[in-house]
Amino acid sequence: MKSKVFDNAAAALDGVLFDGMTIAAGGFGLCGIPELSIAAIREAGTKGLTVYSNNAGVDDFGLGLLLQTRQIKKMASSYVGENAEFMRQYLSGELELEFNPQGTLAERMRAGGAGIAGFYTRTGVGTVIAEGKPVQEFDGDEYILERGIVADLAIVKAWKADTTGNAIFRKTARNFNHPAATCGKVCVMEVEEIVEPGELDPDHIHLPGIYVHRLIQGEHQKRIEQRTVREA
Repeated sequence: MKSKVFDNAAAALDGVLFDGMTIAAGGFGLCGIPELSIAAIREAGTKGLTVYSNNAGVDDFGLGLLLQTRQIKKMASSYVGENAEFMRQYLSGELELEFNPQGTLAERMRAGGAGIAGFYTRTGVGTVIAEGKPVQEFDGDEYILERGIVADLAIVKAWKADTTGNAIFRKTARNFNHPAATCGKVCVMEVEEIVEPGELDPDHIHLPGIYVHRLIQGEHQKRIEQRTVREA
């Protein structure tokens, strides 16, 4: 079997990137974001991107780096409050924005990865979220149709994986990385440590390697968006 392990993010993304593609990006805030892949996409100059991600990073880190270079055409996100450049581009009409309730976005990724074309949810009924979407009544309540997401590329970050791609996430990093990984036609995963098959407890595997196509190991920053501490 061909090795899934690549030397770096640029090598892992070689032959995968193209202008106008869709990308599902894992991470929650700055926790568990695929920072190495983001940096490699910036370096490659791929443009016209549509990115599905819970948020858009901050001005100088995460997906904010791709906003700086105007490589993102559209964001589909739940929360954008930490990125001034994001807000500036959106308010000036330079950036398209599709707001998704957080649970809906996660389920859209999960559905796409599971081969489910769409699902009905009550979340967003009667709001701008529902505009233009089919409405169906179930048991006396209205539900709106949300489509599953299938992205050209998924970029995700895990804590540890074996060489076949079986992966373990840590804490909050598990939230969006798992569904994002499953919904990409190609999944590039970066980790802090790669081990040999059999070294990970099968009961502790969060993402089976069948979803992972390319794998890299690297150093990652440990940033905090809002550092809040109590007085001594």
